[in-house]
Amino acid sequence: MTPAFAESLLCRSAALIGLSATLSTALAGSPQAVPDTLAQRMQPCSACHGKEGRATQEGFFPRIAGKPAGYLYNQLDNFRSGRRAYPTMTYFVEQMSDPYLHEIADYFASLDLPYAPPQTVGAAADEIARGEALVRQGDAAHGVPACAQCHGATMTGVLPAIPGLLGLPRGYLVEQFGAWRTGQRKALAPDCMARVATMLTPADITAVATWLSSQPVAVGPAPAQSLVRPLPFACGSVPP
Repeated sequence: MTPAFAESLLCRSAALIGLSATLSTALAGSPQAVPDTLAQRMQPCSACHGKEGRATQEGFFPRIAGKPAGYLYNQLDNFRSGRRAYPTMTYFVEQMSDPYLHEIADYFASLDLPYAPPQTVGAAADEIARGEALVRQGDAAHGVPACAQCHGATMTGVLPAIPGLLGLPRGYLVEQFGAWRTGQRKALAPDCMARVATMLTPADITAVATWLSSQPVAVGPAPAQSLVRPLPFACGSVPP
């Protein structure tokens, strides 16, 4: 059993326990009524993604609070359609309608919450330097575009559907690159991230993840309204 799969089972169990407790309280006719709000309905998400979707410093689970709504919707739809494979997420969204997925995406996108301190500290200077170079300039000799060319100069994402990459766990970033390289993670065609991931060496992926997870994040970094330059590749997940 892989660590990610084991965490999936634990998170699914924790989410179900939390949902069961909420339902039990409501059915028992507690004097303190449970409000039927989207925030209340999203409580099971905190079992994996942390309180209010802020993520935690452990595991393979990303921050979802403050991500562009278009990106969040795309990921929910990817889990529902099988383009992304993660049992817990598939279990939760497989019967949900498009309008409800948009409602969930809009809710988490509206959250403006503080970020935790950087997860990665004390990384080797040469690895940090290589990671920063790939993020900011890319690698022209190998045709690799800069991460900032798509994810924004400040790496906080671009509306309506490109996510920020700061504040994510290093292990999660490495795992997602690996999933794109092996075809376990897919997006709407043309899948630009799959193309980029196959152009990077394992060492480059580690360097990028190390640099990203070592960066402090200011309070409330908003996604950019638009790209400074056109996307380097066609990307099916991003509207023209």
